[in-house]
Parts: sequence; C-alpha cells; structure tokens
Amino acid sequence: MTKNLLFCLEKEAGLAQLVTLLKKLFLDLMRPIFIAPGFELRRRGVLKRGIRGWRICAGGFGTWLGKRNSLREIWPKEMLNVVLSVKEDAEKQWLICLKTYQRERKEIQLEIYQPTVIASGAGLPRINSVDAMEAWVNQQKGKKLYIILISLHGLLRGDNMELGRDSDTGGQVKYVVELARALASMPGVYRVDLLTRQVSAPDVDWSYGEPTEMLNIRNEDFLDEMGESSGAYIVRIPFGPKDKYIPKELLWPHIPEFVDGALNHIIRMSKSLGEQIGGGKPVWPVAIHGHYADAGDSAALLSGALNVPMLFTGHSLGRDKLEQLLKQGRLSRDEINSTYKIMRRIEAEELSLDVSEIVITSTRQEIEEQWRLYDGFDPILERKLRARIRRNVSCYGRFMPRMAIIPPGMEFHHIVPQDGDMDGEIEGNEDHPSSHPSIWIEIMRFFTNSHKPMILALARPDPKKNITTLVKAFGECRPLRELANLTLIMGNRDGIDEMSSTSASVLLSVLKLIDKYDLYGQVAYPKHHKQSDVPDIYRLAAKTKGVFINPAFIEPFGLTLIEAAAHGLPMVATKNGGPVDIHRVLDNGLLVDPHDQQSIADALLKLVAEKHLWAKCRQNGLKNIHHFSWPEHCKAYLSKIAGCKPRHPQWQKSDDGADTSDTDSPGDSLRDIQDLSLNLRFSLDGEKTGGSGNDSSLGSEGNAADKKSKIENAVLAWSKGVVKDTRKAVDHNSSSGKFPSLRRRKQIFVVAVDFDNFASLAEATRKIFEAVEKERVEGSIGFILSTSLAISEICSFLASGGFSPSDFDAFICNSGSDLYYSTPNPEDGPFVIDFYYHSHIEYRWGGEGLRKTLFRWSSSVIDKKAEDAERIVSSAEQLSTDYCYAFTVKKPGSVPPVKELQKVLRIQALRCHAIYCQNGTRINVIPVLASRSQALRYLYVRWGVELASMVVFVGECGDTDYEGLLGGLHKSVILKGVCSSASSQIHSNRSYPLSDIMPLESPNVVQAAEESSAIRSSLEQLGCLKS
Repeated sequence: MTKNLLFCLEKEAGLAQLVTLLKKLFLDLMRPIFIAPGFELRRRGVLKRGIRGWRICAGGFGTWLGKRNSLREIWPKEMLNVVLSVKEDAEKQWLICLKTYQRERKEIQLEIYQPTVIASGAGLPRINSVDAMEAWVNQQKGKKLYIILISLHGLLRGDNMELGRDSDTGGQVKYVVELARALASMPGVYRVDLLTRQVSAPDVDWSYGEPTEMLNIRNEDFLDEMGESSGAYIVRIPFGPKDKYIPKELLWPHIPEFVDGALNHIIRMSKSLGEQIGGGKPVWPVAIHGHYADAGDSAALLSGALNVPMLFTGHSLGRDKLEQLLKQGRLSRDEINSTYKIMRRIEAEELSLDVSEIVITSTRQEIEEQWRLYDGFDPILERKLRARIRRNVSCYGRFMPRMAIIPPGMEFHHIVPQDGDMDGEIEGNEDHPSSHPSIWIEIMRFFTNSHKPMILALARPDPKKNITTLVKAFGECRPLRELANLTLIMGNRDGIDEMSSTSASVLLSVLKLIDKYDLYGQVAYPKHHKQSDVPDIYRLAAKTKGVFINPAFIEPFGLTLIEAAAHGLPMVATKNGGPVDIHRVLDNGLLVDPHDQQSIADALLKLVAEKHLWAKCRQNGLKNIHHFSWPEHCKAYLSKIAGCKPRHPQWQKSDDGADTSDTDSPGDSLRDIQDLSLNLRFSLDGEKTGGSGNDSSLGSEGNAADKKSKIENAVLAWSKGVVKDTRKAVDHNSSSGKFPSLRRRKQIFVVAVDFDNFASLAEATRKIFEAVEKERVEGSIGFILSTSLAISEICSFLASGGFSPSDFDAFICNSGSDLYYSTPNPEDGPFVIDFYYHSHIEYRWGGEGLRKTLFRWSSSVIDKKAEDAERIVSSAEQLSTDYCYAFTVKKPGSVPPVKELQKVLRIQALRCHAIYCQNGTRINVIPVLASRSQALRYLYVRWGVELASMVVFVGECGDTDYEGLLGGLHKSVILKGVCSSASSQIHSNRSYPLSDIMPLESPNVVQAAEESSAIRSSLEQLGCLKS
C-alpha cells in the first residue's frame, strides 16, 4: 500500500518537484507541510486544528479542508505511512513521514525526524533516532535517580530463572528483572532496587534466600557514572512463614510485614546514598513501582509512608479474571474467591488506582476493556478531568491516575535470525549430532519426522493458557497433523505428583488428548529446559519454518510473541488482550478467537501451508521488531516519571536560598516543634486556637489564615537561621530539648482499643498501665493513644478518666488524620500538632469538593421504614477537621456498608479513606494515605521510632480499619472480651473475610484477658518484658 501511494504521488504531483518543495519548506522556513491525496498541494502550508475541522494555513490565511467527518471518505481505511527521503547533503538525511490515522479521532499529522528509521506499517509510532536518543541522554546527565520496583510472588533471580516452575514464576518475573537491569543502564539512573520476598525453603534453591543480589548491567555506555552503591539489585525482604515457599494467594495477610521491612531498607539506603551522592541529605526514591496487585498494595502503603510518587502495573487484573472464570462456569463466585482470594486482589487494585500517579499498561485494550471494569477508573471521566487540567479549571477534588501505554522492551543485539531450513542443517550434521544445542536433541527425539514445520507453544500448564484447546485443534485437523509437529514447552517438572493440583490437571488432560488422537511422534513435551535454552527453542522453530502460537483465553501483553518475532517466527495469537496491539505493530501473523477450536486450526494451517504468507509475516516481524527495544521502553518510562510532581518527606527539604550548613536529618527536624510559634494550645474543654478549619471556635477565616501565615513565616525565618541562637539555647538549656519524648523510649505501647464510650476505654487503658507500671515510671516505655476520637474528645476522655496528657507521648486522632504530641512544659499548652504530618497525607485530598459530595450522600441515606423517612446520617461539624470529615449515625444498622460508600466515592474519582467507627455510630472520611497504622510508620520515618519496638493493643473487634493494626513488624496484643459486643455488621459486609488480611497465626500476635497480670504475661511471651 505504501508503494502504491508513493507511485500515485509521483504520477500526479511529480516526486522531484514534491521533494524540492518539501526541502525548501523545511530547511528554509523550518515549517512542515501537509500533503493529502486528492487535495491540491499548498505552498508554505502548516497543518493546524480548527474548531470544526482541519485547515492549511498559509501566511496567516486558512483554507478549510472540510469538516472532520468528511475525512472518512477521503482517506483509505487502513493506516498508512508514507516516507519521503530528502537529502540535505552527503552526510545527513531527512526523513519526512506523512501519517494518517483512521481510528476514532481521525487524526492526520506530519512528523519530521533527523536521521531516523521509521518502519512502514501500522502501530505504535516510536522514534528510533540516534540523534534524538543522544539529545535525551544529554538531558539526563547529572541526575542521580533512585527507583524502587516491587514484585512479591514467585522466585526471582538474575540468571537461570526457573520460568514455568509454578504459576507464580512466569513472564512477570522475567519482565521485572529485565526492567530493573535496563533502567539501571540508563543515564541519570543511579540505583534500582527490585524488592521481593526472601525464600529460604528446603524445596527451592539457596540463591532465593540471599538478602541481596546484584544484577549484571549489559549496557556499558554509562559505566563512568557508576558509584559505590549504583546499579540494579534484587533485595529480598523476609516476610511470611519462615522456611516455606507459599503461593501468592496466601501472601495477603503478610503484606504489612513486607511493607515494614521494605520501609526499613529504603530509609537505610536513602541515607547511604545521601552520604555518597546527596551531600549528606537522604536521596529518596523518585518513584515506587508495584507490579501485580499484591505489590500494588505494598507500594501504596510505602508511597504513603514516604510521601513519594507511586507507579503501578497490573500485569493481570482481578476483575477481568473473575469475569473469565465466571464465563467458564466451572467454579461459583464463592469458590473463585476462596481459591484465588479474588476480592482481596480487586480491593488492592482499587487502592492502587487511588494512590498511583501513573498506571503503566502494555496495550490500549488493557485500559479500555480491563481497567474500565474498576470503580476507580472511568475512561470518559478521565478524559474530562485531563481536559479541565489542561484548561487550568478546577476538578473539584477529583483525581484520576494517568494511563501510560509503554509496551515491554526486549534485548535484540544478541539475536541473529535464522535463515536456511532444517533439512540442510540436519543432513549436514547427521554424523555430529552433538553440534546441535542440547534442547534441540531433547525436543526432536519426540518426533517421527523432525523435518516438518514446528508449531511452538511456550506457556506454563495453567487453565487460562488454553493449551488443551490447542491440542484438540491440532489433533482433529488431519491436514495440519500431516504438515507440522507440535511442541509444548510447559515449564519444568520432575513428577506429575509433585506439581500443584491445577498444573497437574492441565498436564494430565494434555497427555490424555495425545493418547486420544494418537499424536505420538507428532507432539513434544519435554520435562525440563533452562532459561538459556529458550532462544535455541525459538531458533529451532524458525529453522523448520514453523509458527509460534499463544492461544490464551486472555493475554495481558504477550512478551513471548515479541521474542518469537525477533527470531523470525510468525505468530498465531489470541485476539483478547495485548496481542492485538502487538499484531498492529508487527503485522506478522493472525489473530484468533481462543474459544474457537476450528479458527485456531485454520490459522495454523494457513501459515504452515502458504509459504509466501509465512515469509511475508516473518519479514514484517523482523522489520518492525525495533519498536520494542529496552532503551525506547526506559526512555518513555523515565519521561513519565519526570512528569510526576516530586514528593518526598517535607522536613527533609531545605528552603530555597537558605544559607545554612545544618543538615535536614530527622534529628534536626526536632527544632521545628521546639519553636513556640508551632504550638497549638488546647484547653481541657477542647477550645482550639488553630489547626481545624471547620470549627466555629476558630473565628473568621481571615483570622485563621493570618495565624497560619504567621506560623509559616516563623518557620521560614527560623529555618534560615534568624533564630539560630535562640534555638541552640532551647536545645541545651530547656526541657523542651527532649521533645518529643517518644524518641527516648525503648518501647512504645499503642492503645488502639475501639470503644464507643469513654468509661470502657479508660478501664482498658488503666489495665495496660498497671501491667507495666514499673517500666512506665522508669520512663523506658512510652504510650500512644490511637483512636477515632477528635482532639477535643480526647481532652474530655483524659479528664473523665483521671489521666494527664503527659501520660501519653503522642495522640493519633480522627482515625489517623491528625497527630499530636504532649508538651513537657505546661505553659506551652497540653498538645502540639505535627503540621508536617498533614503535608505527608494531603495527597489527593478532595477538600471542599469531597465535603459537598459527602453532604449530598448523607442527605440521601434515610430510614425508609420510618414514617417520616428521617435522615440517619448527619454531619458532625464540631468534630470535623481540615483532614477529617466526621458524620454521626443514628441507626448503624440502616447505613449502607462501608464498601458501598467507598464505591460511591471512587466512581466519582474522589480518593479518600472512609472508616466506620465507634460501633458504627460515626463515619470518618480521611485522606487516602492516612490511617492509624500509617501514622505509626510516619513516626518511624520521621523520628526513628523502631516499628519492631512497638506493641499495639486492640480488642477482638473494632473500627473498619481494625485489620490494619494487626500485622507488620510490631507486636499485637488482642484483649479477649474487649469490644466483642461491637457490632459485627460493619465487618460482615466486606468483600473478603478478615482471615485474608490478618496473620492470626503470626508469633507477633497474642491474646490476653483484660487483666493486668494476663497482659503482662502476654508481653513476656512476646519478649517485650523480662519475666
């Protein structure tokens, strides 16, 4: 089609005159020109977008080409690329590419590159230009980026990957390892850490138990920029059952333990990198990238704890898998959830949408057909919000992650496509069979006639890979059986009995089908292969003029299709998922319906039988494969990261222009709280002087803004050294220098028992105090009160219970949206608020837009059974703060479950955390990155309070954020009988059982009666106290 169009242009306009004109327009005027078949060629034309169509502008005057809809009749239906070569001189060459897109938008554009390689054909346009890459490299020089990748399940190592060993060790494992290696080789990237699980089990290789593994970087162009800790590393974090390798479905309860361990590693590494390249200041990760739902859940928590941007790649999505499994009809919804923990997975993916700056996909199909199934993503709303952002118009607190299509990359430099045929090679080496790769011999021993073309399938024995349908299609098509052999590379196995039940079932089905159709001598299914054998397997299939097939029911991307094309293999692939986009780019095969057995057989037979079609598909694949190189992938990846707004812990950031030699370490950040201008004083009756913008006691908005301005000015002036002398005096001569006191404690006990009355909470608190009275008096143990109460309610609780504010070192209020410390000096007031905590959690907080939506929702919740249809949810203005909108509930049993409220908010792109608390009598809506458990991680990040030294006391039930307090590196004591009368309704309507997320069998979780002696015994059992 490209040649025909060029010929038409040459006949009608004269190619010589056209080239001359293009050269003059571009070289002299530096302006592109638009050329369209059927339109007159306009001089000095530049294509612009009009309000109702396209036009050519010449010297300020425009000529309409017609309305947008009329373009459908003018341009051919398929996409075409016309490449015209214009030589400037003997050394440089300009390539001018006229592209027409016949998709939804009917776009037309002209692109000019110098010098470049642009392949004709459809698909994802990518610049493979040496000059463009060099210019980009120069822009990256001087950057020292630290990137975190997370992939939790499966077995990860740099070399000899055991792909196909089990359902968790597949293409994702290879992808993330290669991504880490490729990113580390890019200019501007100093270090890449790939975090995964440490597995020290007897049934796996010892290498998976190594804490750290350095990945070899194959690109040596930037080795001069390497440093002491630079490069790519696999960092294995211990979490979950020790000495046991478990499937990904059983990892969910142990996610908090991984998050705490990863947080510890990142903080230590950031400080280490700061000493090496950061001038003594910590170098925080520029992004945390989660791969798959479990890693997305972890990345969201780490992103919140560190206040750094998050990226997410789903690889395979839970809602889509649920639909596919339900269509198959083999399992009920409950059986699917029990087997795959699918609802827990979906909730993790929804949270990833809430928190992610960018969601990286391989294909547009993944966005439009898979992500659209989620509450938190709507393609139409996403486009509307982007348009409002571009016009600088308010989105009313609504946020949507950016979807970025970046197909996976691949290394091509070591691949040499095979020419010739199998006949010549076999005949020439009959006397020397050892000259063949060992895997060739292993495969060919299955065949009666090894010279026939090979149909190759490379996939683990998983039902969704649809291998049994492939075998049926092959077995029932006699012409195909006569022309070709079938090779099934289904992972590695020793014995069928040692395989998982799912994998064993698939393999047994394949063996039965081979016997049913008498395919002996025509089907190969070797038991073992190494990762290094895979290129040789592709080469063997190409030598025999074979075909690669991926018949999966749905394929998120299909990296094996890229690998096969790079080795010169045409493809037959499923039409569901990524192969559609791959085929659009490579144009090297046929797409089929994976449920249509006859369609699969016909496509394979067509490619095997029609040699000219086979040769054309092979050539197209080799010609277009450069679109999927790792450098291009990483360039697009880093460009997306560069577009994210930088975020990191705010107290680490020095003010612009500050002339100070003081470091911004967590220890130095104590000084901001010591300044009296930061203190917000509270009387015991709850009167506030700042910090809660929704309370009428604050006076006018102007006064509140004035106070905030004064505080910010005081902090700014003081941080630049204006009050340096005063600060030093406070540090050395005032008791304020010991503030906050929790830094001096050996252990921190967190009282997080959820009651709906003060008396019960006070009684539980006294029992805990009595259990450790000796240590409490000595000062080795500090206490934190973690609750859904507002600070004014805490004042009332302390007064009614006979406690002093100084009995606690910190107060986590409003379900984790506010953080206060007790002050050592009574004249400073009882509490001081941590302003930096607000800046830490305010990411995507909807503010006034969210508040109005919540008011409308609360007005719609009525008791339909009552005669007057009374409202049962009302706003609690006096309990609300800037980062917590509180609502009181009259009839908890009549309120929709928390998952329904969360769904309503996500559908409207409002990113927040709704919590039902106090036995369902209150609803707190807080920022998506805020929670009581996240507040504990904040204390570790900011003040260095070790999570392993914390003990959290909870009841048998609690608020809907209850499960977040169990699990992790801290210890947990469940007080038996406490909160057991709390309404179970707020937990019963979850999409998944609590057992999916609570590690009840963990040695860090114990139960104790609500008696001081029993509590002390449990603490001794945990090793927190000496017996």
